Amino acid sequence: MTTIIITGASDGIGAEIAQQLAQQWGPAVNLVLAARRIEKLREIEAFCQAHGAHTLLVPTDVSNKVQCKQLIDETVRCFGGIDTLINNAGISAHAVLDEVRFDDLAWYENVMRINLWGSVWCTHAALPFLKQSRGRVVAVSSLAGLVGVPGRTAYSASKFAMTGFFEALRTEVQAAGVSVTTAYPGVVDTQIRHNGFNAQGQKAGVSGLKEDKAMPVATCAALIIEGMQKRQRDVVMTAQGKLSRWLKLITPKLLDRMVWSALNR
Repeated sequence: MTTIIITGASDGIGAEIAQQLAQQWGPAVNLVLAARRIEKLREIEAFCQAHGAHTLLVPTDVSNKVQCKQLIDETVRCFGGIDTLINNAGISAHAVLDEVRFDDLAWYENVMRINLWGSVWCTHAALPFLKQSRGRVVAVSSLAGLVGVPGRTAYSASKFAMTGFFEALRTEVQAAGVSVTTAYPGVVDTQIRHNGFNAQGQKAGVSGLKEDKAMPVATCAALIIEGMQKRQRDVVMTAQGKLSRWLKLITPKLLDRMVWSALNR
């Protein structure tokens, strides 16, 4: 029996990961579903239980470090340990910096608190149990955590911070048999950008990016699960993402022009 915690499990990538794991592993998996929206979590729980998975719902706001610790504690009390922690909860944002009033910059802190600190707090609390199980940590970052994207300064900052944290953590825990996999989705067919912040720190309501070639969420979730199972170091999901990573090293000025042109389109 394996125990997997998924933050941000009520919608989007997190919900799809939970559903695919339930379909693949059925009664062999304990799924701990964490998010703020309990009613949405119950919908995902019902699907997972219908496929035989054992579930635990833990309403969790990852921007609250006490709730992050409670998530880990409740998991251990219920299932006795942790095999995998999937840090998926996050929030998006789209705003050019000079469109943001100085007095409104507090929402930049909120983005960092959710995307970075939520992952740090959950991982720190789970680490002793992951060492016992020689388990896995998964961090769902973004291509915006590999390449700075104009109009995404807050979001890129938080995802770059995640990349650095988990890259350093990987070397710290490798001797204990714990793997760290960082996933870098591009544009995925979810509502994360619509639900993210605009320049005023309010719900954007629109994407701000082109959605016509968005990756299906099922494909994204499957790639993350595959990377987790294989204990891959990184999961870069698209040819564009892989190319951008190399262009940044070889010809960064060209990459700057390309991402600026893409934004303007």
